[in-house]
Amino acid sequence: MSINGPRTLVLGGRGFIGRHVVSELQRRELTVAVGSRRPAAGSAQLEVHVERLLAADQWRPLLQGFDVVVNCVGILRPAGAATYERVHHLAPAALAEACAGNGCRLVHVSALGLAATDRSGFLTSKRRGEQAIQGSRADWLIVRPSLLDGSGGYGAAWLRGVSRLPFFFVPDDARGQIAALTVADLSEALGRLCTASAEELRLPESRFFELGGAQTFNFEQYIRGLRRRYSRRPALALRVPALLARLFAHVCDGLRFTPFSFGHWELLRKDNVPAPNRLPELLGRAPAPVVED
Repeated sequence: MSINGPRTLVLGGRGFIGRHVVSELQRRELTVAVGSRRPAAGSAQLEVHVERLLAADQWRPLLQGFDVVVNCVGILRPAGAATYERVHHLAPAALAEACAGNGCRLVHVSALGLAATDRSGFLTSKRRGEQAIQGSRADWLIVRPSLLDGSGGYGAAWLRGVSRLPFFFVPDDARGQIAALTVADLSEALGRLCTASAEELRLPESRFFELGGAQTFNFEQYIRGLRRRYSRRPALALRVPALLARLFAHVCDGLRFTPFSFGHWELLRKDNVPAPNRLPELLGRAPAPVVED
């Protein structure tokens, strides 16, 4: 470990979560490198295509010199070789083995609410990725955030846009509770996981960190709460039969239209609340509110 703290590689460092994590680690004055499929022109960022790195030996040269790897890579929909199976399962599995061999801590950003009953490729591949990391010899930490709000997120921006409309659609079976949190709070928590000792994190008592905000809502309540930021006029919620909502989710996946997907439809039908919520523990304070009361 360097004198200024752990040297950290952030995979997906130009994405929604990754950009905020990089900023947080720089705020902590750590040495940070960005790995991205599309590194900024003229920068020292590393070009990393995780879908091509499916064996530990392919990862090891990239990890040389780093103490911590934060994996923020995820895809909403597959494209070419970047399939769910490669990006969410096989690449993280190989990365975990490489981290074990190189002596790196792996902080893997997954998702809250994964279950054996899931059917979407998005969710099932993430679950297989978690299982592979658990079975590795790495010093791993798995982070499971609930729904994220913040600047620069495709889904977050879409939900904010929906909340500004005079009406919005709600699937009839979207009864699950959401513990939305800000991406700023998530990045601060990830910064803590990069720098804290095993004793401070109470390892190996639990290597899973389920994170969420202090407030919980169903989907309709969440949209109404967001709307109160922009307007005091109420919006009309139009109920959509569950089957129609599912079909629309498949259409969105096929046409790549809106961030709404079959996976998100599955998540809306069940609770997406951390148990327990370890965000206050990592922040040393209460999470920031996401919506207006």
